[in-house]
Amino acid sequence: MSESVSSIASPFEFTQGDSPLLVSMPHSGLNLTPEVAAGLTDLAAKLPDTDWFIPELYGDLADLGIGCIKANYSRYVIDLNRPYDDKPLYATKTTGLFPDILFIDEAVFQAEKTPAEAHRQACKKQIWRPYHDTIAKELARLKDKFGYAVLFDAHSIAAEVPMLFEGHLPDFNWGTNNGESCDMALPGMLTQILRPNYTQVLNGRFKGGYITRQFGQPAEGIHAIQLELSQATYLDENAAQQNEYHLDQSKLPFIQQQLREVMEGILQIRF
Repeated sequence: MSESVSSIASPFEFTQGDSPLLVSMPHSGLNLTPEVAAGLTDLAAKLPDTDWFIPELYGDLADLGIGCIKANYSRYVIDLNRPYDDKPLYATKTTGLFPDILFIDEAVFQAEKTPAEAHRQACKKQIWRPYHDTIAKELARLKDKFGYAVLFDAHSIAAEVPMLFEGHLPDFNWGTNNGESCDMALPGMLTQILRPNYTQVLNGRFKGGYITRQFGQPAEGIHAIQLELSQATYLDENAAQQNEYHLDQSKLPFIQQQLREVMEGILQIRF
């Protein structure tokens, strides 16, 4: 195993809560392994497909007793919302467990600088596996304590990504794997709780990735839902077009309050 692979440490941060709700943030990480960092194109090195500032948007979940697991490594190292065997999640064009294209359909890595297979295998064992094992164990603990558990998979994406979808994305994109990952009381409540100035869709382009599909087992008392939040709700869009990512301080308090209300709403549901 190469030195860069053996240096993998602290793949995620996990804070245990005392409510039935666990929030997962698999795409907010910014860390790179040396092998990945050495091979990225200049554009990819700006990490444009990151779910920017997701931890900041959700504030201090601990205040609400909500547990949280958030990735430390970038999705360009390994995408935690893809299956271990890298089987495609969508029939349309998308990125895999080890992304080789950006959302703008350009290469992630310079020619002949893609990390070796040994590096990929190490990332699967040292980053992907511990993240998913921790979710599984925590959901089991929450179900044992409360009789059910809820997993909220928190994401964000640019409002316009022609490779993935046409037009302008709604602000809130809820995904429940077409109703299979949770009791319908969950999206029913969430779609009612949003303020009218935010647009939303349920099971549109984003129906929930691997995490939602894998862990959402409502018949077993475990409910999962994904939120793909448009970055137009909180980023400085002019800067983002130049691949610079900053919070828009005029938008931030409103989206933070709305997301807090979402969290509080979930906590009020009893399954």
